[in-house]
Amino acid sequence: MSVLVYTESEQGAFKKIAFEVASYAKSVANQLGTTVTAVTINADNTNELSNYGVDKVLSIVHSQLDSFNAKSYAEAIQQAAEKEGAKVIVVSASANSKYMSPFLAVGLQAGYVSNVVAAPTSLSPFVIKRSAFTNKAFELTQINTEIKIIGISSNSFGLVENKSDATKEAFSPTLSENTIKVESVDKATDKVTIADADIVVSGGRGLKGPENWGMIEELANILGAATACSKPVSDLGWRPHSEHVGQTGKPVASNLYIAIGISGAIQHLAGINASKVKVVINTDPEAPFFKAADYGVVGDAFEVVPTLIEKLKAFKAQQ
Repeated sequence: MSVLVYTESEQGAFKKIAFEVASYAKSVANQLGTTVTAVTINADNTNELSNYGVDKVLSIVHSQLDSFNAKSYAEAIQQAAEKEGAKVIVVSASANSKYMSPFLAVGLQAGYVSNVVAAPTSLSPFVIKRSAFTNKAFELTQINTEIKIIGISSNSFGLVENKSDATKEAFSPTLSENTIKVESVDKATDKVTIADADIVVSGGRGLKGPENWGMIEELANILGAATACSKPVSDLGWRPHSEHVGQTGKPVASNLYIAIGISGAIQHLAGINASKVKVVINTDPEAPFFKAADYGVVGDAFEVVPTLIEKLKAFKAQQ
């Protein structure tokens, strides 16, 4: 009757969100008076999970799962849940998990709630808090099914270290034939991904052209941040579409979001509202982004950003 948590990995290494969902699962397990079982798929060092309260690891190693496929992954996790008799399954809010979770919910006849931001407020009935209306509000949702699937929003719960002595068990699910074949995968290298980033530095048309993106990348490098952009920038071909954030791009739930030269169209704001602290740099004091920002600087990005970079370099040199 453990709480089951799916811990995502890529090329054998766990993603940051894997440790956050494990931390959340441990919190729920404490409320229920039970243990945490993690499901890993083609992951290398599963011992890392014992730092976040995992009591048991079901390690799946399967060539059919080398590339993500929602149905195949759902099958594997469903069989793990059935083996453990799990009534609560915790997953992340990544694009892959959001794609997979409905298949998992159908297979287990479970209730699935996404965008969860806190531990259950009640166990009987089972009530959890989730964000709604593109992160403009919160709602308390009651799950009435016997089996419950909880999708955790990124950076909502945080990483909570809780040392445990996790046991490891090999698990081999029976998978149906995969009719989808992945020919190739192209990935950016040596960059912090938007999904895993605590800090995101984003640029808009106010930067006037792709030739000025060097200062965005320099600021991101100093902060250990991911780089992003608004939709018009990616549409113009200044930056790759993989960096487009917003309602029609990638959602962002970073701890700090810095918007430079972005006016703040409603679609962009809807995609970044889950970020905890929003900083805006723009020459237009009437830009819509200022209404959503926690901090704002009215000024020319070509003057403000180089000064900010200089100050950050000086601060780091003193440490």
